Amino acid sequence: MKESRFVEDVREAIRSGRLRESFRANDIKKACLGWDESTYSNFLPKHRKGNPGDYTEYFSQNPDGSYNLLEH
Repeated sequence: MKESRFVEDVREAIRSGRLRESFRANDIKKACLGWDESTYSNFLPKHRKGNPGDYTEYFSQNPDGSYNLLEH
């Protein structure tokens, strides 16, 4: 399965040190420029582990509301 380009950008931002391992939408917005404003806030919950829409799971959500990238 081909990984989302947005997820590829997040993964690269973590690798390069522009983004911490645990992040929020605003952190991604600062580290991964050029995406539609709604992508930053909608993509994380839509693709979190256990999402109700059965979308591909790329992230786990932490108790404090931040996210981590799942390994694929």
